[in-house]
Amino acid sequence: MKTIATIIFIIFLGITAQAQTATSDVNVETIEITIVIESTYELNLETKTEVARLYKSKSSKIKRELNFITKANKAKMA
Repeated sequence: MKTIATIIFIIFLGITAQAQTATSDVNVETIEITIVIESTYELNLETKTEVARLYKSKSSKIKRELNFITKANKAKMA
């Protein structure tokens, strides 16, 4: 019974929503705007050489920071 009442209520709302008429028409003024797209490309032929540092010693600060060990990584005793 509850489902039949909700279906009838939804149909009633749909019919009343369609029965309403819009009384005022909205007129929109359009404005034309021209868009100018200019694209310039600069080609840089200069080659830059960058040097990457390689740390060979185990006690270097950066290598120690990158190889950090958390408590979850440690082995657990059974």
